[in-house]
Amino acid sequence: MVRILSDTDVAACLDVDELLPVVRSAFVSQGRGEVERPDRPHFHVGAGIAGDEPLGTGLAMPAYVHGADHYATKLVGVHEGNATRGLPTVNAQVVLTDAETGRPAAFLAGNRITNARTGCIGGLAAAELASAPVTLAVIGAGTQARWQARCIAAATDLAAVRVYSPSDSKRACAEDLDDELRAPVEAVETPREAVAGATVVVTATTSTTPVLDGEDVDDGTLVVAIGAYTPEMRELDATTVERAARVFADVPEEAVDVGDLREVGVAEADLVPLSALFEEHAGRESNDEILVVESVGSAVLDAAASEHVFERARATGRGTDVSL
Repeated sequence: MVRILSDTDVAACLDVDELLPVVRSAFVSQGRGEVERPDRPHFHVGAGIAGDEPLGTGLAMPAYVHGADHYATKLVGVHEGNATRGLPTVNAQVVLTDAETGRPAAFLAGNRITNARTGCIGGLAAAELASAPVTLAVIGAGTQARWQARCIAAATDLAAVRVYSPSDSKRACAEDLDDELRAPVEAVETPREAVAGATVVVTATTSTTPVLDGEDVDDGTLVVAIGAYTPEMRELDATTVERAARVFADVPEEAVDVGDLREVGVAEADLVPLSALFEEHAGRESNDEILVVESVGSAVLDAAASEHVFERARATGRGTDVSL
């Protein structure tokens, strides 16, 4: 029997406070080499449907954390044209397979899992590297902007949030977060207004050009860049990266090719694995340091988060069992 977990089922089994230590543990396992994380293939899809140009990108993201009962394969579609259809740009499903027998175990709606585990990266980084209380600036106003804010709120003492986006979406995002969080949230009109006085700045966009001016970033700020994941995508300018005392990366060998770092000439050896932070091998050394966290996402986090959600579903009777 295979258990099917809809997005509603996943939502019922996913609690940020419980997920934060799961993601932290997954980072530690990854840093120690106690995981299997093959290269993730990605390929163009949709060419020939409405012309010769591709309509999106498909990705397969397999991973296994040693000792876990299941390994995971996340299947992802990234379709920028979905914005005009009223559909999510990124759609994901996670397949869990029994690690002992190879038998299929579960099929999970993956969007919420992806968003939550990515939000936890910002939350964990802020808990370790940011001064308290946290004044948060979020550049971007989409789904991930919301998850970053709620995970940082769960992991830290959050005092205030400012949201900037060039579109009016910033107002809806700010209103939603203001209703949800215990800290006041406001939409602002410029990136400079967002980052002024912020202790944590999160960039959560799909931009191909820098979304803030590094000169506007105050000393002591933690900058978490989670939007860019290809050489063409870029959220941070050279000034931000060059002012940073250290740049942490969730997957250094992949992050080095992202536009944020590639354009500045940062080498893999210059990056500090984020896992080192959770092992207390690296961290903030002074209050006035600017620190950068560059995140491209790791299938290891999907595997750990999906296993956690699946175990919660089995314990609470959520989901539907089917026979293949």
